[in-house]
Amino acid sequence: MATPSASVPDVESVRAILRQVIDPEVGVNIVDLGLVYRIDVSAGQVLIEMTMTSPACPMGDMIMDDINAAVEAALPEDIPVVVQLVWEPPWNPGMMNEAAREHFGWQRDR
Repeated sequence: MATPSASVPDVESVRAILRQVIDPEVGVNIVDLGLVYRIDVSAGQVLIEMTMTSPACPMGDMIMDDINAAVEAALPEDIPVVVQLVWEPPWNPGMMNEAAREHFGWQRDR
């Protein structure tokens, strides 16, 4: 369990935590897949806006549980974390980073 602290994490620390969360259907983390749209860190909370590959994602609940577990384990417990699931813009494969595209053998359109 995380320990209390007045230290607020930075955006890159939160992004690194989220890289530990793997989409079990494809074996790639949610950051590299492009599912994390926004991370906002303020003195009061950490806000994460993200999406799924589709609104009908069968692993959505599991991914959300994994996010909560990873964040709770890594961040001080006195910093509330709000994860908002959003659907705009809709996710598409072009949102993946280069490493994720290579994982699937895809190349970015030129």
